[in-house]
Amino acid sequence: MSVRIVVADDQELVRGGFAMILDAQPDIDVVAEAGDGVAAVAAVREHDPDVLLLDIRMPRMDGIEAAGIVCAETGCRVLMLTTFDHDDYVYDALRAGASGFLLKDVRRDELVNAVRVVAAGEALLAPTVTRRLISQFAAGPAARPRQAAAGALEALTARERETLQLIARGLSNAEIAEAMVVSEHTVKTHVSNLLAKLGLRDRVQAVIAAYESGLTVPGA
Repeated sequence: MSVRIVVADDQELVRGGFAMILDAQPDIDVVAEAGDGVAAVAAVREHDPDVLLLDIRMPRMDGIEAAGIVCAETGCRVLMLTTFDHDDYVYDALRAGASGFLLKDVRRDELVNAVRVVAAGEALLAPTVTRRLISQFAAGPAARPRQAAAGALEALTARERETLQLIARGLSNAEIAEAMVVSEHTVKTHVSNLLAKLGLRDRVQAVIAAYESGLTVPGA
């Protein structure tokens, strides 16, 4: 079954190029293109895609606002694109519910892989992005724990809390299994359980929750 995708970018050549690359894949079907955030939201509502490839800087409605609407209203997963490798954009995009973040100079194979990873329900959160998030929390108001976020952690078991801490450090399931001396299957169960208990979409939101709750402290 093909991955249905909407490509949204205000630059026609960029948008067309990404659409051409993705539509050439046997397992990816570009169902619509959009030139701004308003059109992107409308396209998602009309076509019900699996993934929205969304530029951050767009007219009428920027990608951050569009991502927030799409993630709140639909099950479509959002993969953000930008030319700006800047902490604020990463943090805001992930807070809006995006499942991945790519720079526009991404290689062809990386773009295709990112779409497949996000469509499969995983988060495209590389250790470099995790470190950028940690720096953002350490530098600003986000570093202050939120009481509501901290209270939500009470539903977790001790092992689930430990798993969340390790996710926040950017460890993969295999690395977490080694650190906790358990099987990778057990780690996947812990991850699934903690996401469900906290009402989170994926590992991206888990990292944010760990820092907002104070469970993990920047620099620790």
